[in-house]
Amino acid sequence: MAFPEPKPRGPELPQKRVKTLDCGQGAVRAVRFNVDGNYCLTCGSDKTLKLWNPLRGTLLRTYSGHGYEVLDAAGSFDNSSLCSGGGDKAVVLWDVASGQVVRKFRGHAGKVNTVQFNEEATVILSGSIDSSIRCWDCRSRRPEPVQRLDEARDGISSVKVSDHEVLAGSVDGRVRRYDLRMGQLFSDYVGSPITCTCFSRDGQCTLVSSLDSTLRLLDKDTGELLGEYSGHKNQEYKLDCCLSERDTHVVSCSEDGKVYFWDLVEGALALALPVGPGVVQSLAFHPTEPCLLTAVGGSVQCWREEAYEAEGGTS
Repeated sequence: MAFPEPKPRGPELPQKRVKTLDCGQGAVRAVRFNVDGNYCLTCGSDKTLKLWNPLRGTLLRTYSGHGYEVLDAAGSFDNSSLCSGGGDKAVVLWDVASGQVVRKFRGHAGKVNTVQFNEEATVILSGSIDSSIRCWDCRSRRPEPVQRLDEARDGISSVKVSDHEVLAGSVDGRVRRYDLRMGQLFSDYVGSPITCTCFSRDGQCTLVSSLDSTLRLLDKDTGELLGEYSGHKNQEYKLDCCLSERDTHVVSCSEDGKVYFWDLVEGALALALPVGPGVVQSLAFHPTEPCLLTAVGGSVQCWREEAYEAEGGTS
């Protein structure tokens, strides 16, 4: 008797904890991979930013210069620079190797929730609770921003940048996409305050999370709703969401101590990963591998797929 062929295995989800970093910087407000996924940044409530090798669990450098808690950070495409924003309303450009502050940009009237470099790392975009996005020229000595995007009616919670587009989520319940090439603004109304938004890896869709405990997948060009994902809890906090490295799964933090994975196409819940007590404040997905970083309280956890073996045996 012939047995049927086994179904091809789906992508493996990171659900094996391989490292825990006790960051020693108060509460970790955000965790971010660098561009190639070899390093990560943690933003602390103790005003510091730290650079780690997450799989080894080694601290490489601490960056001090903010006057209040650090809320977001990003690395440049060539790993030479970092930018960060925080509760002191400042946007800071750092030299990775020396740990020194290169520039401090001031102008926001409230805390800076989100920062991103453009593709060439010549401009930093920052979003603030003052409802504005500001674009800062890294090479200029001018203190004022080169551009301001003031369309939002409430605080900016999330900014993402592709080669010619800026995607912004606001507490006013709208996702705005600025096409810089065409000089156009596209706006989609979600209706609930937006906590995070991001592009899919293929650039065709946008993922939006909001305070009604729902994630929505939108067609980037038409704004059509392609999928809704729920089951997690997000009613109070600004929490991260993203897509897995191959766009197969939607991933979200939750206020119940778990990270939720849904099948992108079917919308079914694939995994609720117990991370720790309290709110999972932030997450980051590796650009090319099934590797997830999560932040709970003062620590960061590194997760890999079940079959993963750390170099030199178990970690």
